[in-house]
Amino acid sequence: MSQVSEEREDRVENPEPVPAEKPEPAQKVSRAGRNLPAAIGVGLLLGAAIVTSLLTVRFLFIGIIAIAIAVGTIELAGALKRAAGIQIALVPVLVGGQAMIWLAWPYGREGALTAFVLTVLVCLLWRLPGGAEGYLRDISASVFAAAYIPLFGAFAAMLVPPEDGVGRVLAFMIGVVASDTGGYIAGVLGGKHPMAPSISPKKTWEGFAGSLVAGVVAGALTLSLLLDGHAWQGVLFGAAIVCTATLGDLVESLIKRDLGVKDMGNMLPGHGGLMDRLDSLLPSAVVSWLLLSAFVPV
Repeated sequence: MSQVSEEREDRVENPEPVPAEKPEPAQKVSRAGRNLPAAIGVGLLLGAAIVTSLLTVRFLFIGIIAIAIAVGTIELAGALKRAAGIQIALVPVLVGGQAMIWLAWPYGREGALTAFVLTVLVCLLWRLPGGAEGYLRDISASVFAAAYIPLFGAFAAMLVPPEDGVGRVLAFMIGVVASDTGGYIAGVLGGKHPMAPSISPKKTWEGFAGSLVAGVVAGALTLSLLLDGHAWQGVLFGAAIVCTATLGDLVESLIKRDLGVKDMGNMLPGHGGLMDRLDSLLPSAVVSWLLLSAFVPV
């Protein structure tokens, strides 16, 4: 009995090792750090919605812009509040943002700028009951949000009304998509020299060169085939779009680094938030409207 007891005690004191559970294999991600199949699928769906609106009733595209601007504004406001406690005057910025988009349709830049100024005034009043603490911080963020998202977006809406509005919108969208796609491919295949390592480590000069080649080709083709422009104008247009799209990416990356967040949201699989897709489109919309107004006057 004593021997049996000793064996039992020995098993209790020195239990047999339990095999460790095998760790689940990590999900494969692309070198760009995204779920590539999901990103491609979402991109194709968004592109199909835009093309369908343009080829049926082109003014539906303004409705798509308005929805995207509202969602992007909510995402930015949420990120600022969660990460830094900054309170955007969300209601005035949302309502004023919709006014900028829809007034840009019949009244052009005068309508958009008037709505922007009124939005700023309402933000100043809206924040008054909150007291002095953080007033300047919150108002500055509110004015920034109103300018960065809906005011820039209004320039995309202003591309639609002319008779060749479909061609103008397509030139703008194709230019940005070509820039993003060319930069992605060149960056993944041969990106070695970071463009701004402290802001966006994965953005490289090789990727920028790929963006430039793709953007210039896309600009030359769209302006000469879709609009009454010349190929040399398309080259300038494409190069400008690449620069503004890249700037938009870097600016949003800097904002996210300042806030300590990876994405502005998570509504788009493989992309993050909608703002993570609007970052290159918003500044490019302004430059697209300016250059197309100069190269292909209405």
